Amino acid sequence: MTSCDSIGTPMATKHLDADLSRTPVDQTKYRSKVRALMYLTASRPDIMHATCYCARYQAQPTEKHLTAVKRIFWYLKDTIHMGLWYPKDTGFKLTAFLDSDYAGCLDLRKSTSIGIQFLGGDKLVSWSSKKQDCTSMSSTEVEYVSLSACCAQVLWMRTQLTYYDFHFDKIHMYCDSKAAIAISCNPV
Repeated sequence: MTSCDSIGTPMATKHLDADLSRTPVDQTKYRSKVRALMYLTASRPDIMHATCYCARYQAQPTEKHLTAVKRIFWYLKDTIHMGLWYPKDTGFKLTAFLDSDYAGCLDLRKSTSIGIQFLGGDKLVSWSSKKQDCTSMSSTEVEYVSLSACCAQVLWMRTQLTYYDFHFDKIHMYCDSKAAIAISCNPV
């Protein structure tokens, strides 16, 4: 790790797969590394997606999967100064962003939902990266499922914040699919 090259992203653009024909690695060591990364996601949301992707292959990890895990550690070494920052005296506007990948899991052809929620516009308070339970037939359906999951999280957060006397009439949610937005605005 001390002599590793600089790396700009926690995960390569090529997605991982089961890679059953390659050299297996020790499950215990692989799981230990993934567990350490999962712990770090509490303060480093930038590694959440890559870590969750690597966690999918804990049952039969290979050299390819271990290389992906090591890449996350290399990224962390280069970005040790990064983390969450919560400045005081900013507003309490609740905002959400979501995205998904269509059939990004090469093994099962399932998609991944990614959602982040901010308070005050710049205070990241919640984030997630989760493989969807269903297999979708279109990118619109994938985005709509992500929109639904993000909406459920935002509604839960709004309920919790009312206990602290913060009330939100409008919550802005940002989605990059016009079709999913149209479906959510006009449910059948």
